[in-house]
Amino acid sequence: MRFLRFLLLWISSNLSIPFWMVGHFHLMTSVYADIHEVVASLGMNILVGIGFWINWKEYEKEQKHKDGRRIDH
Repeated sequence: MRFLRFLLLWISSNLSIPFWMVGHFHLMTSVYADIHEVVASLGMNILVGIGFWINWKEYEKEQKHKDGRRIDH
């Protein structure tokens, strides 16, 4: 389970820009006629989004412990 969490965060951190850059270029030059392309694109964006959210929660927790108070936004 810890490895899967690490893998998700690693993918989110290291591959988010390539996913989005290639994806946006692909959207501009292609028509999504194949359901496999749509599912793959959606899946990659979901992975990146989940990793981003987990990373945000960890950052928020670190800041809370660092400052000794709760951060509300």
